[in-house]
Amino acid sequence: MFNIEQLKKDQYIRSISLKRDSISSYHNFPFHLPSIKSLDELSFHPNVTYFVGENGIGKSTLLEAIAVATGFNPEGGSFHFNFSTYNSHSILDKYIKLIKGVKKPKDSFFLRAETFYNLATNIEELDREPGGARIIDSFGGVSLHQQSHGESFWATFMNRFRGNGIYILDEPEAALSPLRQLSMLSRIHELVLQNSQFIIATHSPIIMSYPNSTIIEFTEEGTKEIPLEETSHYNIMKQFFDDKDRLLYHLLDE
Repeated sequence: MFNIEQLKKDQYIRSISLKRDSISSYHNFPFHLPSIKSLDELSFHPNVTYFVGENGIGKSTLLEAIAVATGFNPEGGSFHFNFSTYNSHSILDKYIKLIKGVKKPKDSFFLRAETFYNLATNIEELDREPGGARIIDSFGGVSLHQQSHGESFWATFMNRFRGNGIYILDEPEAALSPLRQLSMLSRIHELVLQNSQFIIATHSPIIMSYPNSTIIEFTEEGTKEIPLEETSHYNIMKQFFDDKDRLLYHLLDE
């Protein structure tokens, strides 16, 4: 189905590398984070690349830096969004080198659960200004604030993502039920077939199960490519469902 060599030529972001010569110390944020201290170069799958790892390892910080270096607003949106609710993003984007492909995306979006409320507010503020088409119409036409977090997240993913684009997602499972996560895989596949590329940070074994992808695991020891079945996320969930009572017994036994 996929000609991987052709896809590599056409992909929007091919790899990143850390500008180590520009870093004076690895003791301060964000350079002290395990995912950054050990980073040299990461290559991305032309379809979907996953960042996985425990909380605090630095995967979301790195994802944010990639998004900002690509041209996104730190709080999310497409390349055209330019707002700031609270300037909290790191300086890491200044210290990574982005290797892009020859093709430029026709669409783009940085979707992050943490700041999605701020994005929805900015859309409403822009749509109150006179003149021009309503931005919310490209998100399904219904105010994102008038929907649940999951519904508004899903409406954005289904309506605003148009294909031929670069899409960076930070923990999308935070807003989605397991059923929606499964549906998300189907939508990802549709968009991949429409020449799209995804980079996704996630804790969800469901979301990270898309077959035409690369999973990059971040640990205290560094980064490595890993199959789904070897991720701690998958194995913990499998252990729970295979023998829930035994696991709970050990967790709750006093």
